[in-house]
Amino acid sequence: MICTTELDREAYYVYFVLLIAVFMRKTTFFIILFLFFQAVKAQTVNFTSSNLPIIVINTNGQTIVDEPKVSADMGIIFNAGGARNNLSDIPNHYNGKVGIEIRGQSSQMFPMKAYTIELWDAAGAAQDKSLFGLPKESDWVLYAPFTDKTLMRNFLAYTMSREMGHWAANCRFVELMLNGDYKGVYVFMEKIKRGSGRVPIAKMANTDISGDALTGGYIFSLDKEPNGWFSSYVAPNSTNNNKRQFSYVYPKPENIVSEQQNYLKNYVDDFENALAGPNFQDPVNGVRKYANIGSFIDYFIVNEVSRNVDGYRLSSYFHKDRDSKDGHIFAGPVWDYDLAFRNANYCNGSDLSGWAYQFNLSCPGDGAGLIPFWWNRFMQDTAFAGNLYCRWKDLRKTNLSQEHMEHLVDSVVNLLSEAQVRHFTRWPILGQYVWPNPEPIAKSYSEEIAYLKAWMAARMNWIDKNLPNTGACYDIPVSNADLTISIAPNPITSNGIVTIVSRNVQVLKFQIVDMLGRQLRSGTISLNIGLNRMPLDATNWAHGLYAIQFTTGRGDKITRRIVR
Repeated sequence: MICTTELDREAYYVYFVLLIAVFMRKTTFFIILFLFFQAVKAQTVNFTSSNLPIIVINTNGQTIVDEPKVSADMGIIFNAGGARNNLSDIPNHYNGKVGIEIRGQSSQMFPMKAYTIELWDAAGAAQDKSLFGLPKESDWVLYAPFTDKTLMRNFLAYTMSREMGHWAANCRFVELMLNGDYKGVYVFMEKIKRGSGRVPIAKMANTDISGDALTGGYIFSLDKEPNGWFSSYVAPNSTNNNKRQFSYVYPKPENIVSEQQNYLKNYVDDFENALAGPNFQDPVNGVRKYANIGSFIDYFIVNEVSRNVDGYRLSSYFHKDRDSKDGHIFAGPVWDYDLAFRNANYCNGSDLSGWAYQFNLSCPGDGAGLIPFWWNRFMQDTAFAGNLYCRWKDLRKTNLSQEHMEHLVDSVVNLLSEAQVRHFTRWPILGQYVWPNPEPIAKSYSEEIAYLKAWMAARMNWIDKNLPNTGACYDIPVSNADLTISIAPNPITSNGIVTIVSRNVQVLKFQIVDMLGRQLRSGTISLNIGLNRMPLDATNWAHGLYAIQFTTGRGDKITRRIVR
């Protein structure tokens, strides 16, 4: 079948992309509105068959809009055993009604649209079905990778998170025919939703207003167009005292009752208060009382490996189950990484160096939303930083090794080898700027892949060298010394830390004396291999010079002097 691209009245697609760039000088900020036109010339695509599943949708003359969904017929051609899929085949994987609408926000301005699909029965009611071997559900997404010329950035991020042990949307690459028009390569994926095969939290009814039933499950987010409650805390480095507003995701805003709203707000408030408080590291009553720290560590890693310019602040989801089922806040699921992995030319989004969680330093007045204080605070948590370093080192040997990441990329490249040619014939944008592609712009698909691989390898190497070297997995510097001891701050005003790096498990005796030789404190400290810390309270010391004398098990003595 020969399919010709449809054009608008002027024979070109004309669309607007809104980019808000904010620059701060003291309290002044400037909002820059970029308006540009992208012409996509008509191309003829000879599309008759594919190694990918083919989705055919017919709206029967109706125009697809943002809301509400319109009724359409959908057929999926997906032959078993790896057999080739022919456009002329009778749909054999799904053949029935769907509701379809345009999805996304800034992406709606692109000529290639993303869609939300709901499977319907003949009466127009939602029906759950398993598609492409995925758990039964009625709600699905057809993601349009227009600005992502690798076609795989979301796939990479979701796969990373899923391989870390978290639920993330499964993806299937397909080719789409819409109303007789070949639309290119799409990513058919699961939608974030509560369910046994999706986000695994308890189902809630509007009668769940007390006891354990009230405690979960919930999904909430930070995103554009929020609909929920405001944080009590100003985002760090904000030029306009920005306080982020959260959104209700599940239960939906139209379904959640006041008792549930109040419970969720109060719980998140308690989480933020604990994290901001002086005892935030307390293992019982600090932030760990409210948050699953492991999930936040993994969420951090996905956002930092990809250097997601929207990370932590937009399309950022969190969920909480009932207290009886581990009612901590979990970070995730991860979502929306089309502007990650070197695909944003603003707010340092394509830089190899620097931390994504410090976005507010680059764009302190960003109107879409700043990153809350959480991540700065987490990085001040010695246990969080230590566990993060251990997790990172472990993943670099396995799921985040360069070999494994390149294997993921290559697997998609091989799968899309023929379909990407049709895709970029339909959308001839290779070598052209599409917001917000950074320079240099690749001239071919193979060059896009080469840029992606090189950037990922360099980015992970930067993280290797810049992640805080701390905790149980501390890398001991090359040295002949069995023991190194440092004190900070020095001079000390009230509280300090004695940092001891040991190459062996051993017990160290110590005593603190003043310049007259009077002993203030003595004791022992059991050292593990690597980094060890001993708190030092000098609040009641008089001003002057002090010494800490350490004695090893074999009698070696080490002295460090302190100024108070």
